[in-house]
Amino acid sequence: MTRRLFLALMVLVASFVAASLVQAQEGFPSDDDVNAIARKLYCPVCPNTPLDVCETKACQDWRAQIRNQLAGGWREEQIIDYFVVQYGERVLAEPERGGFTSLVWLLPVIALALGLVVVGQALRSWRAGREAQAEPVQPQPEVPPETLAKIEKELRELA
Repeated sequence: MTRRLFLALMVLVASFVAASLVQAQEGFPSDDDVNAIARKLYCPVCPNTPLDVCETKACQDWRAQIRNQLAGGWREEQIIDYFVVQYGERVLAEPERGGFTSLVWLLPVIALALGLVVVGQALRSWRAGREAQAEPVQPQPEVPPETLAKIEKELRELA
């Protein structure tokens, strides 16, 4: 009986220890948490390389810093703002949507709209040209010789 009681007590203690280990690990950020933020930043050394895939020492240090900041309770916006303050907006994978950088977001839409207008105009003129060709050409009536003689006489008098 004491043996069963001892085993039950050991199982109970082991479950509490396991639960506390799981809770302790929940506070430590995973690689996915770090890469979710690193994906929004660019490598300071390599041009046009996202931080989450770059293997330089600088990027490894940045990811470690992100992990420490997450473990310290920093939010994603705070971490990104920290890197922007330290290194400038060039580290952002996606430029902020405001001021002059809003053109980055608006120009493709404007270009698409202009392209659609140009294509629409081209189709209209193409259709009008085809319709004009489809209409039969009416022959011009011949001018009687008396009328031509009269016009020539008036022209000579004017000159």
